[in-house]
Amino acid sequence: MITLTNARLGSAIVNVHIEAGFITSITPGGVASGDTIDLDGRWLLPGLWDHHVHLNQQALALRRTDLSNAASAAEAASIMAEAAGRIHLESGQPLLGHGFRDGLWPDVPSPALLDAAVGDIPTVLISGDLHCAWLNSSALSLFGFGGHETGILLEDDCFDLVGKLQDVPEVTLDRWVEEAAAGAAARGVVGVVDMEMADNFVAWSRRAGGGFATVRIETGIYTEFLDAAISSGHRTGDIIDPTGKVDAGDLITIGPFKVLTDGSLNTRTAYCIDEYPDTHDHGMLTVPPDELVPLLLKASAAGISPAVHAIGDEANRLALDAFETVGCQGRIEHAQLLRESDIARFATLGVSVSAQPEHAMDDRDIADRFWAGRTGRAFALRSLLNAGATVLLGSDAPVSPLDPWVTMSAAVTRSRDGREPWHPEQAIAFDEALAASAHNDVAVGEVADLIAVEQDPFAASGDELRSMPVALTLLAGRPTHRAF
Repeated sequence: MITLTNARLGSAIVNVHIEAGFITSITPGGVASGDTIDLDGRWLLPGLWDHHVHLNQQALALRRTDLSNAASAAEAASIMAEAAGRIHLESGQPLLGHGFRDGLWPDVPSPALLDAAVGDIPTVLISGDLHCAWLNSSALSLFGFGGHETGILLEDDCFDLVGKLQDVPEVTLDRWVEEAAAGAAARGVVGVVDMEMADNFVAWSRRAGGGFATVRIETGIYTEFLDAAISSGHRTGDIIDPTGKVDAGDLITIGPFKVLTDGSLNTRTAYCIDEYPDTHDHGMLTVPPDELVPLLLKASAAGISPAVHAIGDEANRLALDAFETVGCQGRIEHAQLLRESDIARFATLGVSVSAQPEHAMDDRDIADRFWAGRTGRAFALRSLLNAGATVLLGSDAPVSPLDPWVTMSAAVTRSRDGREPWHPEQAIAFDEALAASAHNDVAVGEVADLIAVEQDPFAASGDELRSMPVALTLLAGRPTHRAF
C-alpha cells in the first residue's frame, strides 16, 4: 500500500490511498502512516495516453539526422552533407535523415541534388509524416529502385523501405524502445497505442517476456498479420502474457486492426473530394471500399476493433460508409479533413476519432496552400465534440513529439511559436483535452495510473502546457518517473 499525501485535487488538498494498483480511498490531506509520497500541494491528474504512436520509428528517428528545420531541398541536402562528414558508417550502411516536410519547399528534391551533397554514400531521407522518402542514386540502387526518376518513394514503396531500414538487432531495438518509453513516462505517459508497421504481437511478446513494464501498450495489427491474429484467437483487449507473470503481462494487450486507406497532406496523397491545386490529382486511395469492407467484416467478426487511417475528406467519407455497411464500431485515425455532413456521422455510427492536434500546427501553412477554402473543417475537434463524437488524442510519434502536453496545448490553443491561433473556433477546453488523453479518473475504485505536475494545468497558457513540469508518474501505483 502507498499513500500520496497532500495532493491537490481540484480545490482540495487530499491523501490518496493506493493498494494493489487501485485507489482505495481519498481522505483529507495531512500526515499518513506507512509508505508515502508527499506531493506537497502538486496537482494530481490521471495518467496520460498517446493513442497513436510508432514506437520503433520513434526510437529510430531519435538516432537519425534531424531535417525538421530544412526549408528547402538544397538545405536538406546540405544538412546531410554535414552529417556525411561527421557520422562513421560501415561499408554499405546508409546515411539516414528524418523529418523533412517538402510541401512548401521552393525547390524540388532529386537524386542528383543528394548525389552532389553526399557522393556515392547511400542516403535516405524519411519525411516527417513517414509517407515518403527521398533517396540518392546509390540508395536507389541499394534498395532495388535503380533508375527511379524522381528519387521520391510514396506510400507502400516508402513503407517497405522503412521496414528494410529497421535493420537493428532485436536486443538493441528493444533497448531503444525502452528508452523511448521512459522518455514518455517522464512526460506523464502511462499508455500508448503502438501502430508500428510490424508483427507487433511477436515484438511485444518478446518485450513482455523481457520484463518491459514502463507504460501500458495496446498493439496494433496490420493486414498482413490479421489472419494469423484471428487464427490464434486474438481479440482486442486480450492480454499478451507469454510468461504468465501478471505483473508484467497485464500491461500489454491486443489493440486495434489498423488499415491505411489514403496518404498524407504533406505528401499530397491524402484522398480528397477536390483536386490539389494546379493538378488533376485527388490524392491516393490505397484501399478502396471493395477491399476495405471485407477487411472490416473479417476483423470485427473476430473481435478485433478496426482503426482506419483516413486523412482526406473523401477518404473519411468512404471509411465512414464502410463502418456503416459493416455495422461495427471502431475508430478513424487522423480524420484531418472532413465534409460538414460527415461530422455528425462519427457519433451516430459509434466511430471514435483518433486525432493528432499538433499535426495542425505542423501542417497549417501546407493546408492553407493545398486545402485552401476548406481549412475551417480541418482538424475539427470542436465540431466533432459538439456533435457528440468520442475524440482520442495522440501524436503519431515520431511525426509529432511523444508528449501529451504538446498535444493538449495544440488542441486547446490552436497555436505555436507565438503565431495567431489557426481556426480558433475549433479549439477545445483543457478539461476536454485531458479527458481525450486519459483512460481513468482520480477516484476511488479507479486504477492508480496517476501523474503529479508542478503547475495548475487548468490555468496554464499554451506555452506553459507545452513545457508542463511532470513531477511524478505512477503506473498502477508504481513510480515510473519521479523528479523530486
